[in-house]
Amino acid sequence: MQYFDTHAHIGLICDDPIDQLLVIQEARQASVARIISICNSLHDFLKVYDNLKSAANVYHAVGVSPSEVLTPGKDWLQLIEQSAQLPRIVAVGEIGLDYYRRFGDKKSQIELFITQLDLATKLNLPVIIHNRDAGHDVLDILRDRLPPKGGVLHCYSENAEYARRALKLNLYFSFAGNLTYRNARNLHETIGALPPDRILIESESPFMVPAEYRGKRNMPKYLPITARFLAGMLEMDREELAAILWENSNRFFGLPNE
Repeated sequence: MQYFDTHAHIGLICDDPIDQLLVIQEARQASVARIISICNSLHDFLKVYDNLKSAANVYHAVGVSPSEVLTPGKDWLQLIEQSAQLPRIVAVGEIGLDYYRRFGDKKSQIELFITQLDLATKLNLPVIIHNRDAGHDVLDILRDRLPPKGGVLHCYSENAEYARRALKLNLYFSFAGNLTYRNARNLHETIGALPPDRILIESESPFMVPAEYRGKRNMPKYLPITARFLAGMLEMDREELAAILWENSNRFFGLPNE
């Protein structure tokens, strides 16, 4: 039984390259066999990428999140395009909209989002989508600009009705440790509305730690806890669900299912 952590901010868990590799090692010991490293900032993407070069089971996404809309850096678009040519780059992300924190203004966020969606189309890569309090605009934009390789709504936070509308597009739905929270009723209802072949899981570490570790910093090694909870919700054997999630993740990121 093996798991695929589709979203982990390794660079935010720790700064030291040795500690980052230790995080990967501990994850492997917990049966987390593959991880997508999400750059917490385009400014330090190459640093984290270089730190993890020896970790062959770690893949990477590169992009500008909405939190950086005011400070993407000089030639940021060119940097993403060049970085996408590096080995083990499998997605553009995380990108999207965040109206909760009010980064910049809506117009600037939307322009940044659309520009990167179009770049992902050019690069023939899927996208990892951030959505916080911006669900209507995110879905409207994706109806027109979603790249052919599709996208994943990471750390899904909307309700079941939203998921039913999003299912009409080439979108996957990724759930983090907050799925295990008792008050996450919108997520529990959403799980019942989704076909299993469109579900992914993620740690979203160092955030969204599973309920039994509340108060601690989240780590990729805790991912099996979310998987176990999900298996219980779906009334599915854990090994069967693990195999489905593994296949879904590899299919979405264009990786061999081995």
